[in-house]
Formats: sequence, C-alpha cells, structure tokens
Amino acid sequence: MKYVCDVCGWEYDEEAGCPEQGIEPGTKWEDITEDFACPLCGVGKDQFSAE
Repeated sequence: MKYVCDVCGWEYDEEAGCPEQGIEPGTKWEDITEDFACPLCGVGKDQFSAE
C-alpha cells in the first residue's frame, strides 16, 4: 500500500519503507509512530491519504 502527502505529494510505499528515517522496508503505515513527519514538508501522518 502507498500513502501520499496531501501537501507536497511525497509518497510512502510500505514495501520500500523510508530507510533515511529509520523505517525498514515492509513497515505498515499503521505501525509508524504518530510523530512521523513528511521528509519533504514536515506535516504529520494525518495529512496523508491512502493511494
């Protein structure tokens, strides 16, 4: 599953993870901590939409 930032369009792909933020490939969106911030624009998880 993929989640897209509603503000800047950055995409989180569960298969790829986000290694630059310490999120391993295969990490489900719901398993990411609530203090996650978009690496490009800094908004929180509540500003992402499932794709």
